[in-house]
Amino acid sequence: MRTFMAYAIIVCLTLFVSTVESLAETDPVVAETFDVAMLPQLEVLDLETAQRIALASSPSLMAAAERVRQASERVRQAEAAYWPTLDAEGSASRVDLSNSAEEAQLDQLRLFDPNASVDNPEDYYRASLVARWIVFDGFRRHFNNALATYGEDASQAALLESRRLLLSSVADSYYIAQLARKNIAIADADEAFNQRQLEEAKARYRVGTGSLSDMLNFEILVNAARSSRNDFQREYQLALVGLAALMGVPDAVLPPGIDLASLERETEKEMAPPDPVVHLDYALKNRPDIQQSESVLNQTEAGVGIARSQFYPTMQLAGSVDGERANSARFGGDDFGNTVGLYLTYRLYSGGERRAQLAESRFQQKEAAENLAAVKIQASADVQEAVTNVKTAQYELELQRRNAALVLENRDLVEKEYQAGQASLVRLNEAQRDLNQAQSRLALARVGLRQTLKNLDASTGRILAPFAAP
Repeated sequence: MRTFMAYAIIVCLTLFVSTVESLAETDPVVAETFDVAMLPQLEVLDLETAQRIALASSPSLMAAAERVRQASERVRQAEAAYWPTLDAEGSASRVDLSNSAEEAQLDQLRLFDPNASVDNPEDYYRASLVARWIVFDGFRRHFNNALATYGEDASQAALLESRRLLLSSVADSYYIAQLARKNIAIADADEAFNQRQLEEAKARYRVGTGSLSDMLNFEILVNAARSSRNDFQREYQLALVGLAALMGVPDAVLPPGIDLASLERETEKEMAPPDPVVHLDYALKNRPDIQQSESVLNQTEAGVGIARSQFYPTMQLAGSVDGERANSARFGGDDFGNTVGLYLTYRLYSGGERRAQLAESRFQQKEAAENLAAVKIQASADVQEAVTNVKTAQYELELQRRNAALVLENRDLVEKEYQAGQASLVRLNEAQRDLNQAQSRLALARVGLRQTLKNLDASTGRILAPFAAP
């Protein structure tokens, strides 16, 4: 009866453990719906779409996601320690006794049976089914589970931090490409202006009212504008290569025919001065690198608990069904017995090893606390710097917009005066050069404002808000 009960207990434990393990199999990471396959379908690539594609297709981000999966499996490994274990054990051995041992064994048997004999060598077969469950281990399982859980949190925060940095890098590359494209348009306008002046200079020269030097001057400026356009075109192509690489596009080349979204006019919200207190508060609560450091600190606290658990005894409940038979592996019911026991283990002395491990874990906890403080200070510095840059960019944009309008008006007046013979060629060249510079500075200011605003969102972690968390 006792053997049947031991069998029943072991079978129930086997079914229960296998069910728990099957229910625990889930996928911890949600995939993005955007990928590089949709690029050929696009005519215009806006910043948000570029960022979503980067989140879905960046190999480095995929590697970070795999680290999250690894951490999730470590949590399951730690949780497994709360459940009993079930082991099947078996052995087959051949024992060849020495002559003296065989004679001694025969002498003992012949005390009861004068005709007894001993098989030498003899085969022994053993089979066991053993169930073990740790009743108490000084809360080591609890702290191991906490360590793995906080490790998963740290990996998840590290993934978010990778996403934050990737989104910021994609935005930087996108705005660099937009600035280069705007400069291409400025160079095209400069070439068109000087080409028009060149045609008029040729017409005046043919009727004898113009000079050869005027013609050569405008031809030189046309070539200079084309050279500038070529340089900006190179910058634009390089920016697109960098953007494609960040997006995870194979060969780092965007499909032909795709264009970037136009640079829209600034909104009142974008021109509103940022509040550093609001942004600092958001950053300290939401920056992934801060969350990662907090999880690491929690891990070290769990490490202290693990080190402290070594000072407690360990109690284990074990039960087994054991079979043993000689000279045959055909076990019968009479060959099996069972054992149930409660075992207590307590280490009395370890040469100071446990005490040193506890001290080491406490120092690790202090190190993690200092690292967390350093990360918070750096985050605050990033936010303060970003707020200052936004305010400077807002003022610069307003200034350059007014200045560009003034320079354009002045250039048009000088052009009319030149055509009327009231202004020199040098004055017209200066006015056109001033207009090119003013428009370039305005384009830089407009892109710079968008870039500083995006950097502010990145410094606080708000850049992650429009995108689903993994």
